[in-house]
Amino acid sequence: MKISIVVPVYNEADSLKACLESIAKQTKKAYEVIVVDNNSTDCTQDIARQFSFVTLIEEPRQGVVHARTSGFNRAHGDIIARIDADTILPANWLSVVESIFQDENIDAVSGLALYYGVAAAKLASQVDLFLRRKVSASLKKQNKMYLWGANMAMRREAWQATKAYLCHRSHQHEDFDLAIHLQKQGFNIIFHEGLQAMVSSRRIGMSFIDYMHYVMMSPKTYSQHNIGVKKQMYPVVFVCAVFYLPGYILYKGYNPITQRFSLSRLFLVSQSAQRVDPTIFVA
Repeated sequence: MKISIVVPVYNEADSLKACLESIAKQTKKAYEVIVVDNNSTDCTQDIARQFSFVTLIEEPRQGVVHARTSGFNRAHGDIIARIDADTILPANWLSVVESIFQDENIDAVSGLALYYGVAAAKLASQVDLFLRRKVSASLKKQNKMYLWGANMAMRREAWQATKAYLCHRSHQHEDFDLAIHLQKQGFNIIFHEGLQAMVSSRRIGMSFIDYMHYVMMSPKTYSQHNIGVKKQMYPVVFVCAVFYLPGYILYKGYNPITQRFSLSRLFLVSQSAQRVDPTIFVA
């Protein structure tokens, strides 16, 4: 089974190397790895070029939806896997993907998150798993399921059959939109706890307003498609709002070098390149 991996990137110099190193260590080798640069202003492209197995392409239209689409269209594997630049894969990740798609009834899958870069990472991962179980079970009752772009895979034929119907508009999660249209075309999506990937906690480092704007895109995406399951997302919105402040403190105060929490780090100004809201696209 040939598996392509697509990684959309924008100013990912701090994260991309670890991501690509984890791909290099896979027990099953990827058929191809496509890094799609979306107008980075840092040394993201230079890092991608350090890995001989990477195919680097550029997408000038700003927005992860465009970078995702360019990467998926370029992929030639039987399976198209999608991760983010801050995703770190366990060595057996591609083997797990292959085993899942041995079931011919499965067309797309996403898994769970194991967080890093934050104090109390195990607790954060357990809370995330609890929410994903609840949301998945609730959506499944209505024959719905979401996809999560940081840890997902789908059959190439499903992409080819669905891509013409996808939305390219702002203020929605493009991975949710993909799942919605896949299911409209009759494809089967599952949530699989065995598909695990480490992801950073950087999203919680946003301001509260920006963070909640991002979180609210989950029910709004369903609402834009006139699908009556947006209420399934409101418990997630509530938990995110409640846990934002402690999460922000645990993230900002965490020292990744010493792997310890320090109050003094709360007042440090980040030197990372400015990021963009992934729910805002330029047509």
